[in-house]
Amino acid sequence: MASSTSAQQIEGFDQLRGKQVIIAMAGVLLGLLLSSLDGTIVGTAMPRIISDLGGLDHYAWVATSYLLTSTAAVPIFGKLSDIYGRKWFYIGGLIFFMAASALCGLSQSMTQLILFRGLQGIAGGILTANAFAIIGDLFPPAERGKWQGVSGSVFGISSVVGPALGGWLTDGPGWRWVFYVNLPVGVLAVLVLLYGLPHIRPHEPRPIDWLGAATIVGGTVPLLLAFSWGGTEYPWASPQIIGLLAIAVAMTGLFLFAERRAPEPIIDLRLFHNRTFVVSVIAMFLVGAGMFGAIMYIPLFMQGVLAVSATASGAILTPMMLSLVAASTIGGQIISRTGRYKWASVGGLALMGVGMWLQTLMGVNTTNAEAVRNMIVLGLGTGLAMPTFTLAVQNSVSPREIGAVTAAVQFFRSIGSTIGVAVMGSLMTTILNQELARDLPAEVTAALPANALASISPQALASPEAAAALQTQFAGVPNGEELFAALMDAMRQALATAIHDVFLMAAVVSLGGVIAAAFLPEAPLRKRRAAPELERAGKELAAEGAGTAQLIPARDEPQLFAGDGETDDDDVASLDGAREPVGSRRGS
Repeated sequence: MASSTSAQQIEGFDQLRGKQVIIAMAGVLLGLLLSSLDGTIVGTAMPRIISDLGGLDHYAWVATSYLLTSTAAVPIFGKLSDIYGRKWFYIGGLIFFMAASALCGLSQSMTQLILFRGLQGIAGGILTANAFAIIGDLFPPAERGKWQGVSGSVFGISSVVGPALGGWLTDGPGWRWVFYVNLPVGVLAVLVLLYGLPHIRPHEPRPIDWLGAATIVGGTVPLLLAFSWGGTEYPWASPQIIGLLAIAVAMTGLFLFAERRAPEPIIDLRLFHNRTFVVSVIAMFLVGAGMFGAIMYIPLFMQGVLAVSATASGAILTPMMLSLVAASTIGGQIISRTGRYKWASVGGLALMGVGMWLQTLMGVNTTNAEAVRNMIVLGLGTGLAMPTFTLAVQNSVSPREIGAVTAAVQFFRSIGSTIGVAVMGSLMTTILNQELARDLPAEVTAALPANALASISPQALASPEAAAALQTQFAGVPNGEELFAALMDAMRQALATAIHDVFLMAAVVSLGGVIAAAFLPEAPLRKRRAAPELERAGKELAAEGAGTAQLIPARDEPQLFAGDGETDDDDVASLDGAREPVGSRRGS
C-alpha cells in the first residue's frame, strides 16, 4: 500500500501520503528553524563575544562573512539539487551547519570565528536553497501556498524567540552555547529527514556548470564586499571600492557568457524570458532592499530617539513578527483555497509601503503605542507578500527547474538586502553628520576642544557606556550638565531626521515593488505537480522547433510528474502558458 511505503522506496513525491508528508515537512521546518534561529541568536551575544575574543574592529565581519558565503552558495546548490536530488544536499547541509556551529563555539580568536562563520554561511546557503524547493516537490502549487506560509512563519518565530534565547544563553552557560544549541536541533532534523524524506534523483544524467559556479562566486563576493565596505571602511570613490565593483562587473560578464553556453546553467538565462520569474526577481530584490534596509534601523530609532532600553525595543519588534507569522499563515491558506496569489503580492507590498510611510511620521515625541501600530502594519504586509513570489515562480516552471528558480529568487533578495542596508546606512550617516554640523548648539562647540568634537558619536544615545564616556568630556566645563543635555537633544533630533529619510527611501523602494508586482501574471495554481499535457506539448513544440525554440517545461522527467492522464482547467491554463517560447536554445 502507498501509505506504508517507506521513504527509501518512493519513486515519486506524488506517492507520499498523509503521515509521510507531515514527517518530511517536519524535517524541512526543523532545518529552516535551525538556520533562521542562528541569525537572530548570534547578534545578542556579540558584545560578550567581543569582550572575550577582542577584535572590535572586526565586529561586522562576523555577520558579513556569513552573508557573503551564504548568498553565493544559494544558486549553486539550488541547481545541484535539481540534478542530484535534494535529500542528501539538505541532510548534508544540516550536518555541515552543525559542524561549523561547533567550530564557532570552540573559536579562540575573532579570526577563527569569522572563518568558521563563513563555513556556516555555506551550509546556511545549502539549507536556504533546498528548503522551499523541497516544499515545491512535496506539494502541487494549489496546496503549496499554505505550507510556504507556515514555513515563512518559522522566520518570524525565530525573530521573536532568538534574541531572548540568545540573551539567556549568554548570561547563563555562556556565549559559546548560542552555537552549541544548534546541535540538538540539527540532530533531530537529520533523524526526521533520514526517515521521512525520499531520495528522488532525476534519471537523466546532467553535467555540472563549473565555470558558472566559479564566476557567480567571483561576481557576488566583490559586489557584496563593495556595498558592505562602501562609506564605512573606505570612501565610495576609493580605489578599493571601485576596484571591487569593477571585478564584480567583469565576473558578471563572464558568468553571463558561461551561462549562454552551459548545457545545465546555474541560472538559466531563458528564465528571464519568463515574465513571472522576472517580475518576482525584481519585486524580491526591492523587498530585500526596502524592508531589510529599514528594519535594521528600527531598534536604533527606538533606543536612540525614543530612549527606550534594548529589551523594550526588542519587545516593540515582537508585534511585527507576530503579525508577520499571522499574515503568512492565513494568507497561505486563502491562496491555497482560492488558487489566486496576485492579490497577496500586490496588497502585501502596498501594506508594507504604508508601514514604511507610517515610520516616516515617527519623531522624538512618538509614543510606544504608535510604534507598535506601525510595526503591526509592516509585519502584515511583509508576511502576506514574501511567500507569494516563490509560489508564483514555482508554478510557472516544470518540477525540473524548481530548485534553480527558487534559489534564484532567494539569491536576488539577498543581493537586494545587502545593497539596501549599505545604501541606507550611507544615507543615514551623511544626513546625520550634516544635521549635527548644522544644529549643534554654538555653546557646546565653544566649550569643547576640536578633538573632542570629532569623537562625538550618536552611539551615546543607545549605549549607557558611550554616554558616560561622552559626559566626561564636560567634566570641569562651566554649565557642563546643561551643555551635555543640549548635545544629547541635538543628537537625538539629528538621528530622528536621518532615520526618517531612511524610512522614506524604504517607502519609495516599497512603492517600486508594488509597481513591479502589478505586472505579475496570475496563472491558476496547478492541482498537480505538472500536467501531462504540459509535458506532451513541450515535447511536440521542441520537435517542431527543430532547435530554434525550447521551453523550460519541455523536459522528460516522468518520475516527477503526478499526472493521471486526465485534463482539468488548471492543466489547460498551464498548457496555454507553456506554449510561449521563453528563449532561444543556447548556442543556436
